[in-house]
Amino acid sequence: MAETKKTIVVEQIGSPIRRPGKQRATLIGLGLNKMHKRRTLVDSPEVRGMVAKVSHLVRIVEDDAGA
Repeated sequence: MAETKKTIVVEQIGSPIRRPGKQRATLIGLGLNKMHKRRTLVDSPEVRGMVAKVSHLVRIVEDDAGA
C-alpha cells in the first residue's frame, strides 16, 4: 500500500537581491530562484524550518486544485 505524503505549495514573493548568502542558498534548496515561482514540497520539519528562515521571501499557498 502506497503512503500518501502531505505536501505544501511554496511561492517566492521576495527577491534575494541584497540578502545574505544563506538566505539565497535556502531559496535554492527549496527549488526557488525566480519571483512568483511555485514549488510543491513534502511537508516535513526540515522543509518547514527552511520556509521559516526565509518567511519574508516566501509564502505558503492554499492550493485546492490538488485536493
